[in-house]
Amino acid sequence: MSVDLSGKVAVVTGSTSGIGLAMAANFARLGAQVVINGLGDEATINAAKNEVSAAGSKPAHYNGADMRDADAITSMINEAEEKFGSVDILVNNAGIQHTARIEDFPKNRWNDIIAINLSSAFHSIAAALPGMQIRNYGRIINVASVHGQVASVEKAAYVAAKHGIIGLSKVTALENATQEITCNSICPGWVRTPLVEVQIKARAEKEGIDTEEAAKRLLASKEPSLRFTTPQQLAEAAAFLCSDATSNMTGTTLTLDGGWTAQ
Repeated sequence: MSVDLSGKVAVVTGSTSGIGLAMAANFARLGAQVVINGLGDEATINAAKNEVSAAGSKPAHYNGADMRDADAITSMINEAEEKFGSVDILVNNAGIQHTARIEDFPKNRWNDIIAINLSSAFHSIAAALPGMQIRNYGRIINVASVHGQVASVEKAAYVAAKHGIIGLSKVTALENATQEITCNSICPGWVRTPLVEVQIKARAEKEGIDTEEAAKRLLASKEPSLRFTTPQQLAEAAAFLCSDATSNMTGTTLTLDGGWTAQ
């Protein structure tokens, strides 16, 4: 399948590493002007900018908006509109994680996860939609999770946020269904990102095993394929959602989970 994003502007949140970085680089490779956003020290941010820039023909732009700050998110979208003329593709990928039983879950952790994993998507969509509606074009992709469809213990905030993301995607899709604006969710299973690496290391320490064995056990507990989905596979899925083939696909999910939710 050929996807040409020449002339399009893509904003990808949480794109200084992992899934978001792979998506940003792939959009650049397909011709888009890319705005990246995310955490990291100066070296990490510069490395991400360089990787995305090298993948395409246009220098990547970085905006360090705090995904807990609605005004900063709106400003990021407005800056992209003013600097590059439009926001045609919006990927809401920013996310954090914390695990604990509900009765032990720290209130500040709950608030941060809901803000970054769910509310930030609402604020960026709300800021981007007016321009998309005027131009009669937009592709909104929300990176959810299998945890937007099923639950796991000790992940109350993450599961709540990811279920919310899928619901937000459906409402966005319905409200813009008569225009060339789509909104869909991507639901990965286990992806070996820095976020998941923390869980692997925690399991290794808890069970007294090495990290590779911990990774195998993590997969075996949920994912029948016993393989991690890769960031590049998710980047290709995002590109598919920006293709002509999916211009009438909206309000739905693409699930790449090795059979997790088939059980």
